[in-house]
Amino acid sequence: MSERFISTGQPCCSVVIPACNEEHLIGRALTTMLEGAAPGEFEIVVVANGCHDATAEVARSFAPVVRVAETGVASKSAALDLGDRTATAYPRLFVDADVVVDAAAIRAVAAVLAGEEPRAAAPRLEVDLAGRPWTVRAYYRIWGRTAYARSAPLGSGFYGVSAAGRRRFDRFPDLIADDLFVPGLFARHERILVDGHRFVQPAPRDRASLVHRRVRAAAGSLQYRRLHGDGQLAAVPGVHRLWVDVACRPWLWPAALAYLSVRGQAQRLARRKIRTGALGTWERDETTRRPVPAA
Repeated sequence: MSERFISTGQPCCSVVIPACNEEHLIGRALTTMLEGAAPGEFEIVVVANGCHDATAEVARSFAPVVRVAETGVASKSAALDLGDRTATAYPRLFVDADVVVDAAAIRAVAAVLAGEEPRAAAPRLEVDLAGRPWTVRAYYRIWGRTAYARSAPLGSGFYGVSAAGRRRFDRFPDLIADDLFVPGLFARHERILVDGHRFVQPAPRDRASLVHRRVRAAAGSLQYRRLHGDGQLAAVPGVHRLWVDVACRPWLWPAALAYLSVRGQAQRLARRKIRTGALGTWERDETTRRPVPAA
């Protein structure tokens, strides 16, 4: 598909953005996404769910390019469902409000998903570590060497599905890890990483917030395994290869200790979350949602 959008009277894709109390991030996400986009190129639906801030108002300031749906229920799965029902175009892309992705990446993913085949696709994930403390940088240094990260999984804040791919499920289940459920419906050859494009996810700004974020991810993985089996989680090798890799590189050992400390604490808290049935509690990193000071 050409970098220039040729209008046919229809958007080339729908972008659904669930947003719960994201007044400090949604404007940045939308500005970056729309910069360089042609009028009417994307249909963007922001779903303000359970908000008690100005998320909906900020999103509405981008009208008519952006449509806003609201629900009083603070639930990502419910927000995804509402946004999915509100959207009208395919392919359909689902993007978290805290990630940054430009129009070129949206356009490239839409082009990959424009055919008749059932496919899921996403740009490459990049974690923003600028200004983060050593513990956070060390965690992601080892995480980037895991089989999961090296396999360039889809999800983690952005995934899209073709029209045929969307027909593989009825509605979003009440799961923590929607980014495991949806890509898990596609075989490896149907999941496409769009090279040359990226989306950026900000890393937490301190260790406690990193653990908080990893608890949600670990609990989502445990919940997914219990309900759906290993699925795509079994598609990459286990941790043995990672530790062989690290053992041969002594300069990575301090970072590996930091990684194990964060991972172990998050896993313990996630198991307790599952055991006590506290699945309605939504852990998230608040350090990246604070207002960014003016330069």
